[in-house]
Amino acid sequence: MPSPSKCRVRAIVSPVKPIAYIHSDFSQKFGIPRQSGLVDSLEATIVFCPEYANPAALKGLDGFSHLWLIWEFDGAKRSGWSPTVRPPRLGGRERMGVFATRSPFRPNSLGLSCVRLKSIEYTDEGPVIHVLGADLRDGTPIFDIKPYLPYADCHPDATGGFTDNVHYRHLQVVIPDELLSKVPAEKREALIGVLQEDPRPPLQQDPDKVFSMAFADLDVHFTVKGDDLHVVEVQTSVDASENH
Repeated sequence: MPSPSKCRVRAIVSPVKPIAYIHSDFSQKFGIPRQSGLVDSLEATIVFCPEYANPAALKGLDGFSHLWLIWEFDGAKRSGWSPTVRPPRLGGRERMGVFATRSPFRPNSLGLSCVRLKSIEYTDEGPVIHVLGADLRDGTPIFDIKPYLPYADCHPDATGGFTDNVHYRHLQVVIPDELLSKVPAEKREALIGVLQEDPRPPLQQDPDKVFSMAFADLDVHFTVKGDDLHVVEVQTSVDASENH
């Protein structure tokens, strides 16, 4: 077992830096699905830093259907860390050990996501990876990309710990036609999928509260009553800025 001093030395001599950044429809944390793959219609692109924008590094990647992304919760950094956190799926009231959750508030702020590989585009600036189902904010730094291996990464007999006892529900999303028409056609399925997952913080369940979510250059305002989510306004980012 390595000594604490050796762990500190390794942290110093093995720096980690981004190899790429992801571009998604989420400019803010609010609304991002709590796990990857929950909304498969969400599209995002991964653009490599110049040092790693070498097409040779992606040789053979197009043969895989899914990828693992290792990334940083850059918007959730704290000066310290807590050994316990409140998972949203437990209503934000019960504490669990941080290493038994996927909370962003971790000692090293690392995230792990499994995404579907849609395509690889080769541009003059380097390769661009198009993925589906990412749960990352726009501009999130990517530290590594690895192929998903079905024979090694899929375990049908796996158990989900305390999450096995959590009831997952999808909200019924109601959007009037005049508001839906403000959403680009290619973004509608993804938006509805995100809203179905109930983006509200677990402790904010006021049926009269109007929530605002930034998505794909839109501000989407909604309320939730029971299992129904009602979209009450959709503004473009330009319209929203003029109203402030």
